[in-house]
Amino acid sequence: MLAAAARSLETVWYTPGHPVRWVLWPLEILYRVLYGLRKFCFRIGLKRVETLPVPVVVVGNITVGGTGKTPCVVWLANELVQRGLRVGCVSRGYGGNAASWPQAVDRDSDPLVVGDEPVLIAGATGCPVVVGPDRVAAARALLDMKRLDVVLADDGLQHQQLGRCFEIAVVDGERGLGNGACLPAGPLRDPATRLRTVDAVVVNGGIWGDGAVFRAKLVPQRVYQLTGPQQRTLDDFRDTVVHAVAGIGHPERYFALLRDAKIRVIPHAFMDHARLQASDLAFDDDHPILMTEKDAIKCRAFASDRYWVVAVALEFESGAGERLVRRILNDL
Repeated sequence: MLAAAARSLETVWYTPGHPVRWVLWPLEILYRVLYGLRKFCFRIGLKRVETLPVPVVVVGNITVGGTGKTPCVVWLANELVQRGLRVGCVSRGYGGNAASWPQAVDRDSDPLVVGDEPVLIAGATGCPVVVGPDRVAAARALLDMKRLDVVLADDGLQHQQLGRCFEIAVVDGERGLGNGACLPAGPLRDPATRLRTVDAVVVNGGIWGDGAVFRAKLVPQRVYQLTGPQQRTLDDFRDTVVHAVAGIGHPERYFALLRDAKIRVIPHAFMDHARLQASDLAFDDDHPILMTEKDAIKCRAFASDRYWVVAVALEFESGAGERLVRRILNDL
């Protein structure tokens, strides 16, 4: 039911001139008023920005739904580590149900406790990760654990309490900003003008945006068996019927990636951060099951040898990634 409601809202958000937008317009006005009041409280000092003893780089988005933010965090962490910096990450831990916060995360952590994206980041980067609803407390706990040169804040654009030296907004280049309206009439968590205040805009795929953005796309790297040692490529599944499982912000992007590889897809879209169970994937046939890395983390306990994981990475257009890293390093 929730998934159906979310799809209905997305239809409103990404259909030009959809009449339901105007039905929701009064709620959008209320959202904008509350948003403005919160910013005003920080501006006059009623709410205080906390500055850490090390630089903070925030990676986030201004829209609801998947834009490629987590792959961007992974890419940036690995780039900075390759340049000799000691990097740590903080995140909200959305979907986690820990009894207390903050929580340290590693590749073997339970995603039901700490959230799926932090476990993915920890495994893909090897960097220390701490999660918690209070980003400042999480960051301070991280710094108590490790001596670091920089902290990356995953999905932190809306969390103004944590001071930062550099902001990156990731935009889905195919869907852009939708109808340009704020929640719930549109997909925007911040007004579109927020993009003018960030230090860099990374556009994932598509053609949205002007020449000042950094263009990148998600590229499949490998396909590996979740429970075994086998490695494949997407081309190995060409003309094969597969169950495609995606509990991410924009499942259709994943399905399109598989279809572009000439794979015959039976799509199974779940809510972002859905708590997948064996019964959700009990398909009455022997077709392979191809899933995202984010979903695979939640299936490790019950997976069989038909579960395959499609690993992707963010790749920038020629020179764009290097330019972005140089700009970040200049501000650290």
